[in-house]
Amino acid sequence: MNIRIGNGYDIHQLATGRRLILGGAEIPHELGLLGHSDADVLTHAIMDAMLGALSLGDIGLYFPPTEPKWAGADSLVLLSKVNQLVQERGWQVGNIDSVVVAERPKLKPHIATMRDRLSTVLQVQPDQIGIKATTNEKLGPVGREEGIAAYAVALLHQP
Repeated sequence: MNIRIGNGYDIHQLATGRRLILGGAEIPHELGLLGHSDADVLTHAIMDAMLGALSLGDIGLYFPPTEPKWAGADSLVLLSKVNQLVQERGWQVGNIDSVVVAERPKLKPHIATMRDRLSTVLQVQPDQIGIKATTNEKLGPVGREEGIAAYAVALLHQP
């Protein structure tokens, strides 16, 4: 079996007047993530991991922040397009493992929803999507609650 591994990272600033979307799920919080699209750092990190596994560049190549048509875009729609690129090349997701780094809000109650939404778009079982949440122990911009970051690893295989 041929396999490929890619990793991804994203960070966005927290701001008032924005919704907090992670893994396609809206999470109640007084702050949301600032970005050209919905700024879903988890989904963005996953897309970059998938693209990286096949040496296809990064999400900025396909969905540039200078392109008005991607303003406010639902990142799950973008993830679907990335998954289509992967499948067109004869690959599919084996599994995704990820970490969201945020001081607040607590994400544990939302992980099952995020897994379900991501797995539906990626056409895999929820147990093929790993999502962990941690804090930055009050260190750096994430620790000061200036932003939220996410890391992801994607394993792709050819069936």
